[in-house]
Amino acid sequence: MVFFAFGGNSQPAKAQQTERLIDLTHAFNDSTIFWPTAAPFELHKDTEGMTEDGYFYSSYSFSMAEHGGTHIDAPYHFFKGGKSVDELPLSQLRGSGLVIDVSDSALANPDYQITVDDLKAWEEQHGRIPDGSIVLLKTGYGQLWPKKIKYLGTAERGKEGISKLHFPGLHPDAARWISEERNIKMIGLDTASIDYGQSELFKSHRTLMKHGIPALENVANLDQLPSSGFTIIALPIKTEGGSGGPVRIIARLK
Repeated sequence: MVFFAFGGNSQPAKAQQTERLIDLTHAFNDSTIFWPTAAPFELHKDTEGMTEDGYFYSSYSFSMAEHGGTHIDAPYHFFKGGKSVDELPLSQLRGSGLVIDVSDSALANPDYQITVDDLKAWEEQHGRIPDGSIVLLKTGYGQLWPKKIKYLGTAERGKEGISKLHFPGLHPDAARWISEERNIKMIGLDTASIDYGQSELFKSHRTLMKHGIPALENVANLDQLPSSGFTIIALPIKTEGGSGGPVRIIARLK
């Protein structure tokens, strides 16, 4: 973008520093990972090809569960009084981002739960988590997408598959600490759930949602981000009354 000044005392045009945009969203397709009991993504090619009038035309429809692929959990997902996805203010869907890298621990243990000490270790190096931040937790599991067995711990569908899920998540104590001791807009990570795979009570979800903090799940390309100094924009589908839905997430770096 170039800015020009007009008038008798105009100055030479100055070019603004070029920004860099990183897409943090996995594409939706036949390989998109969903919860074992959730409806997968299906694309229906309703019309595709040349028309009788000689021009190309395509129109598709799709179906999927709210919570699969790169998506957002609105507070209403686990808290009856929480905001649904359409009620989330735009101001909450944009903010300064930071990455807390726990990949060494998480890749060594598929049942790893990110601790309060992990969060505090980031602060010891970078300073206190700023108010209004969007916190992204890097487990390293993004590099395993879309290999279901490695990413989820199982490729089995249905209720039988749930007990076989193994992937890292946020410990409930850490969810409570960041909800009550810090003032963040959202939190996200590069696994299928903010609670680790073997969770049965989803305490981290429940704590975050009670405090009005949405969760971003299956976030892509966290390895392309620095520890801080970038802006996150996460715009979900605006489904009235929805508990979540697919979201396009971008990081804006300068």
